[in-house]
Amino acid sequence: MSKKNLLLIFTRNPELGKCKTRLAATIGDQAALNIYSFLLEHTRSLTQKLDVSKQVHYSVKIRENDLWDPQIYDKRLQIGQDLGDRMNHAFAEGFASGYEHIVIIGSDMYDLSTEDIEASFLALQSHDYVIGPATDGGYYLLGMKSLTSQVFKNKKWGTASVLKDTVNDLQNNTIHLLEERNDIDIYEDIKDIDVFQKFLTQ
Repeated sequence: MSKKNLLLIFTRNPELGKCKTRLAATIGDQAALNIYSFLLEHTRSLTQKLDVSKQVHYSVKIRENDLWDPQIYDKRLQIGQDLGDRMNHAFAEGFASGYEHIVIIGSDMYDLSTEDIEASFLALQSHDYVIGPATDGGYYLLGMKSLTSQVFKNKKWGTASVLKDTVNDLQNNTIHLLEERNDIDIYEDIKDIDVFQKFLTQ
């Protein structure tokens, strides 16, 4: 893959009581933190060998000695008032730096695979945008080859209308949709998945 490809990974700092709060409402703060730390590790494992440039964008502060190897991941801070502002800023910086294809993911996707991310960059060779629809009506991945700030504006982040509103913004463009995946926000998202059971019985 070309080094003109950039993967943006948005993370929350893994702190007790401050991550996966909707999940924590059911299973408690410590279990939610343990699950989020597990998901961060999972995200690292499926991205670290990808042949693209990689940036980790922290929600609160950059951590020097954490699981993200600075030799592999360029560490940045998210900038902006809401999620839309923060994503727009990250994409704008990436394009200003000369990247041609930029894809963003979160860090709470157990369903995501390395192949999904590779497929998204491949799709941008023949489409204007690539979107990974989430089962909750949002998206788990967004990719583009030129900055379209409109997709980051006038959205109710975290609601079931985000995907539909985003596709509407892009209706005059070519969009490649990846397979729908389940992101992890609430107890129902994990209760039937074997790998999470150990966190629920501690």
